[in-house]
Amino acid sequence: MQTAPDFSDVVAASVRLKGQAHRTPVLTSRYLNALSGAELFFKAENFQRIGAFKFRGALNAILSLPEAVRSKGVVAYSSGNHAQGVASAAQLVGIPAVIVMPEDAPAMKIAATRDYGAQVVLYDRYTQDRQAIGEALAAERGATVLPPFDHPDIIAGQGTAALELFEETGPLDALFVPVGGGGLASGCGLVAQAVSPGCAVVGVEPAAGDDARQSLAAGRIVQIAVPRTLADGAQTTALSPLTFGLVSRLLREIVTVEDATLVATMRTLAERMKIIVEPTGCLGVAAALAAAPQWQGKRVGIIISGGNVDMERFSRLIQTY
Repeated sequence: MQTAPDFSDVVAASVRLKGQAHRTPVLTSRYLNALSGAELFFKAENFQRIGAFKFRGALNAILSLPEAVRSKGVVAYSSGNHAQGVASAAQLVGIPAVIVMPEDAPAMKIAATRDYGAQVVLYDRYTQDRQAIGEALAAERGATVLPPFDHPDIIAGQGTAALELFEETGPLDALFVPVGGGGLASGCGLVAQAVSPGCAVVGVEPAAGDDARQSLAAGRIVQIAVPRTLADGAQTTALSPLTFGLVSRLLREIVTVEDATLVATMRTLAERMKIIVEPTGCLGVAAALAAAPQWQGKRVGIIISGGNVDMERFSRLIQTY
């Protein structure tokens, strides 16, 4: 059983990442404030290196490895953003990386992962086990596996997004965070508990992939089939024991959002805030707007987790939904 990270690990990660990960902007919108009746603060991780928060955890985990271990390289498995995060971080540090990616991952994410210098191994997400493939590749190469969320250093690195948010905003009444495997939500929960203990941390999943919501309700990890959702960054089938323990303790609740609402939110963010956000990145925004009556007059933070959607897909989704 892995040792769960704590707030001090997030602080240490922020020092490690300084000057390497971008300190992304905290955006506001008078239109969305008026629409919701709350004061909204958007942590725009779509402006992070590789276009998503995943770079934070990947680089923190790589820099935390002993030099002799690090030099042998890393292996990761991901639908896209963790893939790019590990590939980019490995390139930055100068070590080899092999990334196992589903063959139906967005072409933009596969191409970007290769552009960062990583070797990409494709698999069928509905019939093959990416973890088994990744562990076999790592064993062959003597490399280290960096899972997308089930790792203390990954979680601590992801939490630096919330640490920066609270440093700029001060205490918040609520924080909405996308949930896939629970790494981002766990890290953000650690920060909120430490620096803004009155803040309600709300996890957000796609409606078709609500394994974390079911898990919290059942008091145990619930595994589901690979969800078919536009939110490809949240197509996980279960939390890990590590993230389940943290999410259960640190989140007030988990809510869900339908795919059509994610696309409507993509459009709103493009039209009103002039930013491009991928479907997964819209989870927190969509849920915060839906929950607006509960947060009238309150200060609400939202993690926009990523913006990696190519323009062809963006246009097609806007026209279809």
